[in-house]
Amino acid sequence: MDFSSPGAFQASGASLLAKGPVALIFIEDPVEIAATIDHHARAGFRQILAFTPRDIELPATDCDILHRITCDTHADGALVQAVNGIIDQSPETTWLYYCYNAEFLFHPFCESRNIREMIAFHSEERRDAMLCYVVDLYASDLDRFPDAVCMDHAMMDRSGYYAQARKTAGPDGQPRERQLDFFGGLRWRFEEHIPVKRRKIDRIALFRATKGLRLNDDHTFNIEEYNTFTCPWHHNLTAAIASFRTAKALRTNPGSMFDIQSFMWHNSTRFEWKSQQLMDLGLMEPGQWF
Repeated sequence: MDFSSPGAFQASGASLLAKGPVALIFIEDPVEIAATIDHHARAGFRQILAFTPRDIELPATDCDILHRITCDTHADGALVQAVNGIIDQSPETTWLYYCYNAEFLFHPFCESRNIREMIAFHSEERRDAMLCYVVDLYASDLDRFPDAVCMDHAMMDRSGYYAQARKTAGPDGQPRERQLDFFGGLRWRFEEHIPVKRRKIDRIALFRATKGLRLNDDHTFNIEEYNTFTCPWHHNLTAAIASFRTAKALRTNPGSMFDIQSFMWHNSTRFEWKSQQLMDLGLMEPGQWF
């Protein structure tokens, strides 16, 4: 189905949110749109909503769970406004997920357990949200792939990730319980080109809709428990989003594109497109029993 605007979806598309999980994909450019949609369709989402600028065509597909919502995804606050609008329309039982094009969700053992099985397990542990680490991907050869995107030659950093305590506001801020800010990847190595507020790699990208829930522009929520990485009594599942988005931006923004000839360094390794690699590197957590 096609909707001419988020308002048109609000008027006639709410039935698509009746049963989740629902993936919201925000299209910023034509890069790897088909691969992004296919990946999340295979993951087991029940519906995929593609928020797409008017001048970008979606690839032809027989995917009957894909629905286009025409939207200026480059407008200030577009993603936050759209996600919060979907939250307002969704039943409180519906799980939602959001990402951009050229981003790919991985969860523990996703090769044999789909997203619905993973969410069912997570819900049984009384969790309503899941921390996701955004793991930067980049092409191995920028001369061959000047936009830094190549699915067949994708690289990632195998080390250089770290966490800092997330503190309450004010000069005497105290650490927030079970909340951390995570850093690493290209946003860390090329931090001089990244605004301070955009350097974190944590994103609460998978969550259950509930009344009054609001997404903030730093990928956290107004309900503090949603921002925690684990419950008080044991470790919980986390997921990862393998993303070319930062590499694309660094190679296309005039302020950085001429300063970067390669993203490769001694800690680069081939991305295997397998959940086990991400777990082995500590970039997502299988929990205690999943």
